[in-house]
Amino acid sequence: MQTLDPRVVTLWRLQGLVRLVTTYVPMYAVVAWLLLPRVGLATTVAVVASLVLLLGVQAVVWPSVAFRAFRYQVRSHDFMVEQGVIWRQAVCVPRHRIQHVDTRQGPLERLVGVSRLLVYTAAGLSADGSIPGLDEKIAEDLRDQLARGSGGEGGGDDGV
Repeated sequence: MQTLDPRVVTLWRLQGLVRLVTTYVPMYAVVAWLLLPRVGLATTVAVVASLVLLLGVQAVVWPSVAFRAFRYQVRSHDFMVEQGVIWRQAVCVPRHRIQHVDTRQGPLERLVGVSRLLVYTAAGLSADGSIPGLDEKIAEDLRDQLARGSGGEGGGDDGV
């Protein structure tokens, strides 16, 4: 089984901090505004500061844990992704069912230098398999390999 590029931990930390600043801090400002007249300044500050600190720690610590739990493997007959720390998920997509494969990069992914690989089958509108945080070259190589389908270079494990 293969692991993600370690730079994905930095990406996930950045995404968590951006989410904290753009979503949770404004939301907690509203919570503070609503709490202040009811419970006083000290309690309001303690509650909001605790929530922000908790989410800040999660944004910094959780990506390392999630990184260690993510594995993928491309074999001659299928594509497999295992992920999840608390709730484990394993997705196995037969290569003959793959319709198309995309690589994508958002602005933060470009900044860090990683790409996402998305694998689609005819079964749905969303990606049936996804690998975040791959080195750009590895993502392109996997995309091309999976796009060739199952009739490729002979049997056995590809191990990529």
